[in-house]
Amino acid sequence: QVQLVESGGGSVQAGGSLRLSCAASGPTFSSKAMGWFRQGPGKEREEREFVAAISWTGADTYYADSVKDRFTISRDKAKNTIYLQMDHLTAEDTAVYYCKYSQRGTDYWGQGTQVTVSS
Repeated sequence: QVQLVESGGGSVQAGGSLRLSCAASGPTFSSKAMGWFRQGPGKEREEREFVAAISWTGADTYYADSVKDRFTISRDKAKNTIYLQMDHLTAEDTAVYYCKYSQRGTDYWGQGTQVTVSS
């Protein structure tokens, strides 16, 4: 009922930047907060870690300590899209990045986009 499609991943050298996008669609999609999570190499789905979140209005943002001051989350409400600008990337940021949307007790996840940072 809600589809999330991530894009923008890739390979980059340490210190580089990437911008991820997550486009939401579906008949039941409505105005709620959305967030980014990541699953590192060898980690299970249950070990996905929180990266950042943004309120529907965009006025409130939240970050994991590990990415604070390096990553910036934003959204375009007209496009039902959220973004994750990632700067000063390190090898520890290597992971599959997922966006997440929750509604009425159901969590929706995108298919993920791979980010690989080489040192």
